Amino acid sequence: MRLILVGPPGAGKGTQATRLVAEHGIPQLSTGDMLRAAVAAGTPIGLEAKAVMDAGGLVSDEIVVGIIRDRIAEPDAQKGFILDGFPRTLAQAEALREMLAGKGIGLDAVIELRVDQSKLVSRIMNRAEETKAAGLPVRKDDDPEVFKQRLEAYNQDTAAVIPYYESNGLLTVIDGMQSIDAVTAAIADVLSKLDESVEVR
Repeated sequence: MRLILVGPPGAGKGTQATRLVAEHGIPQLSTGDMLRAAVAAGTPIGLEAKAVMDAGGLVSDEIVVGIIRDRIAEPDAQKGFILDGFPRTLAQAEALREMLAGKGIGLDAVIELRVDQSKLVSRIMNRAEETKAAGLPVRKDDDPEVFKQRLEAYNQDTAAVIPYYESNGLLTVIDGMQSIDAVTAAIADVLSKLDESVEVR
């Protein structure tokens, strides 16, 4: 089961990915975590990434896709994986598709958690106010201005991959404004249909 979870910051992707990992025993792959692990392990692609970062450059799509390629070859990803935070652009989506095709595999589904962004901003602002009122430090990600910037970046870049996956017939949209349990149930319904289609083949 090879999945991508898509949605703006605060949509609940992390919560749902954690539940999917527990339910299906497949790893959640965060590009940031994989990059750090590859650098720490000193793999060939990790050393390449380290050289770029040490020089103050941005790690290329080619390097990131190489890190994903190495990671999904590991034993715990043989039953599948959940990609989180990648692809962020159309170029990355194409590079991912080509890399997977080279391995003779493809994605099973792309699940978008669609949310009302104006309500999302209100929710984050309320959470920040409640945190402050409790005398606790506000997480950087919960700072309303930081959150708005992340939302803007999502709408500029990542949102462009949604029509791409829709045109490929891989996209399923789920209402992310439902309760956490309702979203989990909706995702389970999508995945059960995938299982049925595999059995029919």
